[in-house]
Amino acid sequence: MPTAPAGHARLLRLATRASLAVAITLVLAKGVAWAMSGSVSLLAGLTDSLLDSVASLLNLLAVRYALKPADDDHRYGHGKAEALAGLAQSLFIGVSAVLVATQAYERLKNPHPLEAEALGIGVMLFSLVLTTALLMVQRHVIRATGSTAIRADALHYRSDLLLNGGILVALVLTGLGWQQADSLFGLGIAAYILWSAISIARESVSVLMDEELSTDITDDMHRLACSIPGVLGAHDLRTRVSGSHWYVQLHLELPGELPLSHAHALCEQAAAAITAHYPKAEVLVHADPTEVVRHA
Repeated sequence: MPTAPAGHARLLRLATRASLAVAITLVLAKGVAWAMSGSVSLLAGLTDSLLDSVASLLNLLAVRYALKPADDDHRYGHGKAEALAGLAQSLFIGVSAVLVATQAYERLKNPHPLEAEALGIGVMLFSLVLTTALLMVQRHVIRATGSTAIRADALHYRSDLLLNGGILVALVLTGLGWQQADSLFGLGIAAYILWSAISIARESVSVLMDEELSTDITDDMHRLACSIPGVLGAHDLRTRVSGSHWYVQLHLELPGELPLSHAHALCEQAAAAITAHYPKAEVLVHADPTEVVRHA
């Protein structure tokens, strides 16, 4: 039964805890800045950070559940909890986009000058630094684990990076006298947040629907299986993703006169060849005599 390597589990826990800590810190900082400035762009950032906090907490719980080892009721493990978390995150992010757009539209109709622009600018610079640091941690974790939940989390924090940069520009322009810049940037940010939500939802659905790995990867797996001396070919290669695991199934074409022990050894070699190149893969190989393949 598949379980996450100890190193992967530690990295996933680190990423989810760091994400939650950053989200809570930014909520507090942006809340103070918005209360003192009245900026709709800062309100957009605050709304997004509030929902980030909820999404990050959900992500932490989902990853903890996904790391549970397989059991009798979940023979393939609990990895798809990550994709469910990603889907929930896309809903939270979509809601934040609607809230931001509504506030920006109201402010566009009824503009008024901002206060404490310097504080808002300082908070946004702090947000940019903190978000960049978190993204560096998440990038390392994604490369090591391939986690769907962390990838979704990183996607919306990348959008936050642009969001915070947009808010910073809006505050600077508003301070220079462009009063509508705050509202216009708020609308643009809302559109980008919505696009991010759709991207996260698509990726999560592809995992939940057992979408195949890319053709580059499956073609390479087919090549690796067929490169084993004594293997005549391979067919019916199927793949799916669950959490940090890839599940691979394929049929090897072998001479019908091979002893069972020899055929089994070739299947083991093919599985090992694929796993050596793709450590996240759990490979199940079935042996087909060439006579059966010809008559199929």
